[in-house]
Parts: sequence; structure tokens; C-alpha cells
Amino acid sequence: MFAYVLRRLALIPLTLFGIMVINFAVVQFAPGGPVEQMLATLSGAQADATSGFSGGGREVAAPSMSGSDYRGARGLPDGLVEEIRTLYGFDKPPVERFVDMMGSYLAFDFGDSFFRNAPVVDLILDKLPVSASLGLWSTLIIYLVSIPLGIAKAVRDGTPFDVWTSGLVIVGYAVPGFLFAILLVVIFAGGSVVSWFPLRGLVSDNWAELPWWQQILDYFWHLALPVASLVIGGFATLTLLTKNSFLDEIGKQYVITARAKGLSENRVLYGHVFRNAMLIVVAGLPATIVGLLFTGSLLIEVIFSLDGLGLLSYEAVLNRDYPVVFASLFIFTLIGLLLNLIGDLMYVAIDPRIDFEARGG
Repeated sequence: MFAYVLRRLALIPLTLFGIMVINFAVVQFAPGGPVEQMLATLSGAQADATSGFSGGGREVAAPSMSGSDYRGARGLPDGLVEEIRTLYGFDKPPVERFVDMMGSYLAFDFGDSFFRNAPVVDLILDKLPVSASLGLWSTLIIYLVSIPLGIAKAVRDGTPFDVWTSGLVIVGYAVPGFLFAILLVVIFAGGSVVSWFPLRGLVSDNWAELPWWQQILDYFWHLALPVASLVIGGFATLTLLTKNSFLDEIGKQYVITARAKGLSENRVLYGHVFRNAMLIVVAGLPATIVGLLFTGSLLIEVIFSLDGLGLLSYEAVLNRDYPVVFASLFIFTLIGLLLNLIGDLMYVAIDPRIDFEARGG
């Protein structure tokens, strides 16, 4: 097992490098860029000026048409355009820029945001509590509800309980999370019925002044509606997956033998079936965590005015803030690869009979 873990760890840098190469190459062909964004801003500022504008801390007179290749550079001095290109590193060829970027990333130096005037790491750490809170609590609730519900449905397969719960779960899955979030806002957050929950932020403005127990209550008070919005669509897949996994295992010979020995139904289900049925459920845990933590909450963050990683990444793409875009991609991909490895280790923890070494994994 130790050799398998070493091989997987050795593959992580290669996989990460390949993903970064592909995305960096795609970005080179995408229209627009940070230089164009800045030039468009300066051109707009110049259009509003009557005698000139301030650029880079110095006064720039109203110039004639520029010879630059950038469409947004019309009317701007060539020297200023070159300063902007140098500032953003676009005075270097793409290969050199990529090598410099990856060299910095190896030292976990992610540089500064082009448009936020702050280190990328500080921006990510500042937004992380929001996304981590949404992702972790949503995942925990989904698993705590879906697994027992799936087991109960498998034991009562075909009964009215199974039929009605399947209907409710599928209806919940069919409702998009952001629509459910809007419904919750309308009903519970001052939309038109009651104002029981807040509509903005992860905590209240006076959170630091509250006693510790009120801080905890305030934190969950703000999280209640966003987490409910994320959870509503997550029950169906895991519940039905758990049910089908248990049904598949319950019909096997070792379960019949265990029952023939006189073991109780709970002993059969949780002492024998559970370990085997949970393997396929565990397989989806890393993807669920990554999805909810980093990519699944953009619209929820917007609706509830939560400034998290989803909103940060979305705005970075719109503004062509490449340091934030590539640093987020690098960090999230690395975390995803490590979680996949942890998922494999959980396989072995649940069922020691699994041997990745013997399978040549």
C-alpha cells in the first residue's frame, strides 16, 4: 500500500502540470485579456477628461492615435501601453510566462491580483471561510440524511414508505438550488411573508462583540437558508445510490448465510452489508466535497450576498484576472487530486480485502 501511495503522489505533479498547460493554452486564444481590460478603462477615463488624465501616477497629455495592435489602445501613448504590458508580464512570450508562473507556484508564490491590488493567497484565504462553511455543512447534512434514508428505503423496498420518499427526493432533485434559494428568501428572509433569517453575510456586523455561544448561534442563523438551498438537490443521487447498493448486497449469498445463522437484522445490515455497500458511496465523496466547496455555490453566494470563492473565481474570469484564475485552478486541482487519493485510502479502511498493490494500481 505504501508503494501505491508513493506512485499516486508522484502522478499528482504530472496531472497538475498537464491541466495547467491545457488551461494556459486555451486562455491564450481567448478574446480580451488584462491588458485590454486596463486599456478599455483608460480609454473611458480619457474620453471623460478635458485636458488629460492621470496614468501610473503621472499626468499624461491627450495623445494622438496610437500605433499599438490593441483596439483599446487607440488614443493612448505607445509608452503607456508598453508599461501596462510589462506590468502584467505580457512583454514576455507565452512559454516564458508559463515557465515563470509554474516556477512561482512550486514555491506556492501565487503573486498579486491584477485588479484587486492584493496577494492572491490573501484573497483566497479571505473568501475561504464562506465557501468552506457552505460546502462542509452541506456535505455533512447530505450524508447524515441520505445514507440512513437510503438504508431505510432498501429495507422497505416497494412499500408505501419507499414510494413516497422516492417521490419527495426526486421532486427535490428536480428543483434547482438557486430557485429554492429564491423561494426561501421570499418566504423566510423578508421577501413577502416573514423576516426570520438574515439575507446578507456569514455573520452579523456585531459578531465580534457577542458572547461565544451567541456567535455560534449567529453563524448558523446566517447559514441556515444558504445550506438548505445547497442541500435540497443533493439528497436524491446519494439516497438512491445508497438504496441500490444495499439492495444489490442484500441479495447475495453471504447475507442469506448470515441470516441462516440466526444473526439479527441489524447485525446483518450494519455488520456485513454496510461495509460492502458503502464502497460505491465513498467513491463519490471527494467529488462531492470539491463540487460543493469550490464550484457549486456561485448562485447561492450571489443570492445571499456571500462573498466566497465561487464569486471570486467568477469575477476573476470576467475581469481576466489571470493570477486569481490560475492560482484558484492550481489550488483546487491539487486539493481534488489529494482528496481522490484519500478516497482510495478510505476504500481500504472500509474493506481491508481491497489491495491496490495486487491490482497493479
